[in-house]
Amino acid sequence: MLAGNAGAFAREPLADADSLRASPEASTGIGAASRGFGRSDMVVAAHPAAVAAARDMLESGGGAVDAAIAAQMVLNLVEPQSSGIGGGGFLLHSSPKDGRVRVYDGRETAPAGVGEDLFLLPDGEVMGFFAAVDSGLSVGVPGLLRMLEQAHRDHGRLPWERLFEPAIDLARAGFPVSPRLHRLLTGALDRIRRSGSAARHYLDAAGRPWPVGHLLRDPEFADTLAMIAAGGADAFYRGSVAAAMVEAVRGDPRGPGRLAMTDLAGYRAVVREPVCGPFRGLRVCGAPPPSSGGITLLQSLGIFERLEPVALAAEPGSPMPAASMHRLVEAYRLAYADRSAWIADPDFFPVPRDGLLDAGYLGGRAKLVDDGRSMGMARAGQPPGAPPPVADPDRSLPSTTHLAIVDRHGEAVSLTSSIEHAFGNLLRVRGFLLNNQLTDFALSPVDADGGPLANRVEPGKRPRSTMAPTFVFDDDGRLLAALGSPGGSQIVQYVGKALVAMVDRRLPIDEAFSIPNFGAWAGASAVVESGPAGDPVARALAGRGHEVLRRAQTSGLHGFAFNGRIDGMPAPFAIDPGQGRWVGAADPRREGVAAGDR
Repeated sequence: MLAGNAGAFAREPLADADSLRASPEASTGIGAASRGFGRSDMVVAAHPAAVAAARDMLESGGGAVDAAIAAQMVLNLVEPQSSGIGGGGFLLHSSPKDGRVRVYDGRETAPAGVGEDLFLLPDGEVMGFFAAVDSGLSVGVPGLLRMLEQAHRDHGRLPWERLFEPAIDLARAGFPVSPRLHRLLTGALDRIRRSGSAARHYLDAAGRPWPVGHLLRDPEFADTLAMIAAGGADAFYRGSVAAAMVEAVRGDPRGPGRLAMTDLAGYRAVVREPVCGPFRGLRVCGAPPPSSGGITLLQSLGIFERLEPVALAAEPGSPMPAASMHRLVEAYRLAYADRSAWIADPDFFPVPRDGLLDAGYLGGRAKLVDDGRSMGMARAGQPPGAPPPVADPDRSLPSTTHLAIVDRHGEAVSLTSSIEHAFGNLLRVRGFLLNNQLTDFALSPVDADGGPLANRVEPGKRPRSTMAPTFVFDDDGRLLAALGSPGGSQIVQYVGKALVAMVDRRLPIDEAFSIPNFGAWAGASAVVESGPAGDPVARALAGRGHEVLRRAQTSGLHGFAFNGRIDGMPAPFAIDPGQGRWVGAADPRREGVAAGDR
């Protein structure tokens, strides 16, 4: 039986179900999300080839972690702009056997040879942001493979080498360049041409991006994956592959970096406890620091729930009630202000984790919201037990990927991974691109008043992230949903929008992913997705005094929800329990798909 408010969703709607749903043109105005059903398992990822690789593992007796590793290796090949073994990520794992959620932290670390002055010019001024991005200075020690190896050691069901076969085969045979990859190559053309190593692979002899449909082979990457398949992650962190990374970073003519062989050999993934909190009687869990995603999402939802204790009906043609959108944007402002001041690598900074999620503190933050008008700029609060805040700007870039998998045993994975900017820092080594994640640190070590910033560069430190892989459980600990998104510092806004739409509006997961994106940081402007579907959102926010910025917001929400019945009643996120146990959805803004065992 569903307990608390969770049960209300199944039995006693907070408002008439039809009045809570958006009109068809509002809920699908961006385009229809890919949707799939599964009797006992589900895979959702950002490219059909990655989903096929994951399904191959599940159908061969593998589990969710096996499938996630196979999918991630294929994504490295077919979606090189977003993630790969040259970067890092956070993996949430849920097991019904012990009821635990584990967070595998594969975030990059700063090399031992860096200092707080890493991004300072000789005169003490901060270098230009993109000058830092496109240089060896920005490369952190990659963490993805160590993280995946640790998760496989704990939960894998198939041999490690088996998980690399789909990506190796596809790299040797080649894959057709997709419209999205071609478009992103074209958009980054000047950067790629200046890179040398990336240009030789992604551009033709005339310096033009490969056209849509071109069969792109990558035997060099296949060879690298074959070494890792045979030798484990050590084949990446030691030996010739590691030496090639170090040579590329330290010899980068755009600006040599500090990566060393000892940094790679010494990298360790960390298994952490999740950060969890309530929303409408459900339990939401995410990644803890050094990711800000979990805390910022829970703060946003917690403030919003205090502003709006029950769901409201929406105006015709609007994806959410105008009051709800205003309150959610203001909740984001307050949460992001705290994020900038209080969240960093917990091994270097005492993150006031409990204080940031304290019920009394969130209640006080909610009282700062005026229902009639935007607050404009939000400032960090003073959570219980924390020193005075010092906030820094956020420049996280939106090049990331997310996948979600549940297997027939009920084990689930929600994995967000990244190389930071589109195509990372464009150093291509042995078939993969290196990250520019060190620019997720504050470029200056101090604020305008000279106060030390929590997220400043320090040797061995992990830069703050916004990655927000998320699980949703009922009060009895049953998994109801898994989701996440790429999107840089807007990831929390994308995931938050989807959760509010699913829980309060009762939208099916695919429709929740498709409604227009909107949100805000601590600063003055609210951001609303460009295009006609976002027009009613922009009007609603402008009507409450928000300064509204319109622009493309290419989320990549991927996730699944429980599509069954609990004690004879539909679960909160069910679409049609007769279709299968799970329903998956992939954001229509990208090229992902959802596929279960139908």
